[in-house]
Amino acid sequence: MRVAVCRLTLRLHDNRSLKGKRQIVRSLIDRIRHRFEVSIAEVGDQDRLKSARIGIAAVSGDARHATEMMDRVVEYAEAQLFEADVIDIERDLIDLD
Repeated sequence: MRVAVCRLTLRLHDNRSLKGKRQIVRSLIDRIRHRFEVSIAEVGDQDRLKSARIGIAAVSGDARHATEMMDRVVEYAEAQLFEADVIDIERDLIDLD
């Protein structure tokens, strides 16, 4: 079993409230979860107005498939963000066999 994990750090543009931030982050999380069926959650910077951290995990029997799936998720996230930029991407592939 292979688990591809990724943490995206986002910088939000012109955000002035936690409510506005949560709206942006929740929308992105819902779109990614629906489209790719991966585990995804906001994992850091919950109290910061201008940044967010999102954790993503995908499980597969094949390392290449897991890596490609995570690549597609990251590309999609970057293309969907109009109110924010991805400023850091941390990835790892965990082999559990």
